[in-house]
Amino acid sequence: MSDAPLDLERLRDIMAALRAEDGCPWDRRQDLSTMKGYLLEECYEVLDVMDGADADAHKEELGDLLFQIVFHAQLRSERGEFGLRDAIASISDKLVRRHPHVFGTDRVTDPEVVKQLWHAQKLKEGKGGVADVPRALPALMRAQKVTKRAGRVGFDWQSVDGPLHKIDEERRELLEAIESGDQAAIASELGDLLFAVVNVARHLDVSAESALSGTTDRFVARFSHVEAALAAQQRRFETTDEAELDALWEAAKAELG
Repeated sequence: MSDAPLDLERLRDIMAALRAEDGCPWDRRQDLSTMKGYLLEECYEVLDVMDGADADAHKEELGDLLFQIVFHAQLRSERGEFGLRDAIASISDKLVRRHPHVFGTDRVTDPEVVKQLWHAQKLKEGKGGVADVPRALPALMRAQKVTKRAGRVGFDWQSVDGPLHKIDEERRELLEAIESGDQAAIASELGDLLFAVVNVARHLDVSAESALSGTTDRFVARFSHVEAALAAQQRRFETTDEAELDALWEAAKAELG
């Protein structure tokens, strides 16, 4: 195994060289605003490889993500605000502070109690409220986190029946908005319906983001199956009637699940 601290120092020095006056023109042109998209892309690429068994790919993508962190720290350092060491010290201090059951005298063995202690410590630090959930999160994930935090303080239904009934209510209101033809109202009511569905997912302890992602994956696989079946017959979607497409779709579902 490599000496991690030295390797991190090496990465930091490489980053500084890339940003130096005689460094890389592309890297020198970047700022915090331009780096947002790259950071998000690297996070998603890590998530993609986590679904597989390729450890080398996972290692590579984690390295790419780490480079983003080092890049951001370099940009802040150049502005005299903080450096990589400060970011590492910050997370190290936070981990110790929020794990008193490990680094303190009290010992806890129940994971649920640990979660409660973590949340309580965040509240002591003035964090953990609904307004602290990042707006940049994917919408379904953000909605689920917001409702979860609201539920922690008692603003919640007692069972899944509440959000299930809310789905029916929001569906009726969406139909009324569609009938009115008011696009702003339609968008608002559709958002309310999605929010209610996310609440159902939370009450059932299901990740709405993962559930929708799984459904999308299944749709892609089934659609590709139908597409291949049509191509084998030298046919196109637009020239195939609805009943035939339905039959092909059901066949894809039966074969692929």
